[in-house]
Amino acid sequence: MGTLLNCMHALFLFITTAASVSWTATPFNPASFPLAVRSPYLSAWLAQGSGAALNDIVGWAGFVKVDGKPFSFLGAPSVPAAAFSKAVQKSSKFTSTQSAFVLSAGPIDLTVTFLSPVEPTDLVRQSIPFSYMAVSAASTDGASHSVQVYSDISAEWISGDNSLVANWSTSTGSTITHQVQLQTQKVFTEVNDHTQYGSAFYSLSNVAGTTFQSGADITVRGQFINNGKLSNMQDTNFRAISNNWPVFGLSRDLGAVTTATDPVVFSVGHIRDPAINYIVANNARQSRSLYFWSQFASPAAVISSFLGDYKNALTRAQAFDNKVNSDATKISADYASIVALSIRQALGATEITISKNSDGTFNTNDVLVFMKEISSDGNVNTVDVIFPAWPVLLYTNPTLGKFLLEGLFRYQATGQYPNKWSVHDLGASYPNAVGHNDGKDEAMPVEESGNMVIMALSYAQKTGDLSQIQQYKALLDQWTQFLVQDSLIPSNQISTDDFAGSLANQTNLAIKGIIGIKAMSQIAQLVGSPAQSANYSSIASSFVSQWQTLAASTSGQHLTLSYGDSASWGLSYNMYADKLLKLNLFPASVYQMQTAWYKTVAQPFGVPLDTRHTYTKSDWEIWTAGIMTDTAGRDLFISSVKKWASDGLSSQPLGDWYETTNGQPEGFRARPVVGGHLGTCLLLLALTRIS
Repeated sequence: MGTLLNCMHALFLFITTAASVSWTATPFNPASFPLAVRSPYLSAWLAQGSGAALNDIVGWAGFVKVDGKPFSFLGAPSVPAAAFSKAVQKSSKFTSTQSAFVLSAGPIDLTVTFLSPVEPTDLVRQSIPFSYMAVSAASTDGASHSVQVYSDISAEWISGDNSLVANWSTSTGSTITHQVQLQTQKVFTEVNDHTQYGSAFYSLSNVAGTTFQSGADITVRGQFINNGKLSNMQDTNFRAISNNWPVFGLSRDLGAVTTATDPVVFSVGHIRDPAINYIVANNARQSRSLYFWSQFASPAAVISSFLGDYKNALTRAQAFDNKVNSDATKISADYASIVALSIRQALGATEITISKNSDGTFNTNDVLVFMKEISSDGNVNTVDVIFPAWPVLLYTNPTLGKFLLEGLFRYQATGQYPNKWSVHDLGASYPNAVGHNDGKDEAMPVEESGNMVIMALSYAQKTGDLSQIQQYKALLDQWTQFLVQDSLIPSNQISTDDFAGSLANQTNLAIKGIIGIKAMSQIAQLVGSPAQSANYSSIASSFVSQWQTLAASTSGQHLTLSYGDSASWGLSYNMYADKLLKLNLFPASVYQMQTAWYKTVAQPFGVPLDTRHTYTKSDWEIWTAGIMTDTAGRDLFISSVKKWASDGLSSQPLGDWYETTNGQPEGFRARPVVGGHLGTCLLLLALTRIS
């Protein structure tokens, strides 16, 4: 069996060989299709490269029998190739919530739809770490054909170490569910970005014609290929994941098929409890659970509800897809396609949690959201990862943003973090949000302090809810006082683009700090501190005047990367917050100057991040697109990002760091920062007052 490989970011990453696209791809063929992307530990993708069909992947298998002839439609399973044919992929399509494929299996077309619901305003549903695969069949020649459908998952879904021993069980009733987990579990632990505790579940409703089986991959798949059904037998020889590769199969006999059948709906998910280890006062720890546990008493209850909700979930997903597409298409079709590919990935890096009351009941009044910094270093609630992702939260449900910030605010309000600036993250390794009481987190003093103040104000502006800025006004003021000290002429430090190295006097970092000071002025006004508001407003205005002189190149054609280096320049994406918060701090002439300049330095795949390198960041390009003063400048960035996202040079989930000269990926993938791709849309909606 080809093992299912992980590449430093997701629970499952399917690796394929390069191919070429021979099917219709709408809106384009991405580097990797999201299949089941719901949480940091349920993240399954179809790696594309220059083109791979749904049945070119490994680790998730699907077969269909048509008039007794077997075809593979999902995966590249370890059954002798002579035993089956490959269905031929005819089309692929992705939206904000779905990836759909049509494959021809002889005279039958199969439509395979992967739906990862995006339910941002329903905390119960959004917290359920499950996804759907729906398979329907239709005759293409007008004749009736006998059709059976099969799919399985393997034990590889439960660990990043295939030498570990798994055990499993199958429950039957109105739903058939395979449950698989490690025999020895380690709570709050990862191996190769896979969680090492909890269970994977694969389920199908138990209607007539449904069968199941667990066992060695060759045995179970061979049973279906040879017989068109499974044996309803369970393998009880618990063993290592890689020892005769145990798989967990489900099948359904569709009978005689002519017109399109109702879909066979599989659910796949991964549940662990507790989900997060969170630091509270006095260096104590609090175990937090996913929000859905407040409504369901068992995994079986969750699965039954989830499967039963498929039709309604699909209706809601289609409405969400249509709204996103309508909003984003107001900018361009290219932009709409980028946004559609970004949303599942961004929200799939988050988990919505609650604590327990003293009597053991769940406290739904205590909600914290946690975000994993996937692929770059695995931190918990990294402030400068939340910041670029912020637009997707403001667009889908700003309250999720409030809950993301709350864990950071709450920790620092305990006084355990010793530095005068904002903490970088809540913990070095997900899911351990255990803080940095030694103050030795990655230091980004201006970056994170500015980010926190800006995000706090934007939430309050968007919702009118002042409770968070009122509660944490002392912390916000503390960080702002630091910004006053170190923003106009920033000391040698790193910014969010830490891979580029540290630098003193960073023009773009100064922008963020100055905006942060002005944002605190607005916060002070909102919470009833007019004198403080006037003081910070005066400081910010003074800093802008001085900054204009410090930051301008001698030619007057562009801003510099760092003061005094007239040959240098960079993306001044931090000016985005000036527009988002409607502060009007920076004069229109600066925006116009930058718009003209970027057109002169664009490379084939976009505008470099700065003059130190020719690579760029897609999130910052889209933010910069939002502050351009003409459509040509805006669309230069957007079309470049779309060109890169569809260039076939990567097989990874959507990255954000790439080379502008040739479109090659630089290394990040599946990170939530792609939520920043909603940035331009968010400005448009704010300006036109569309909600």
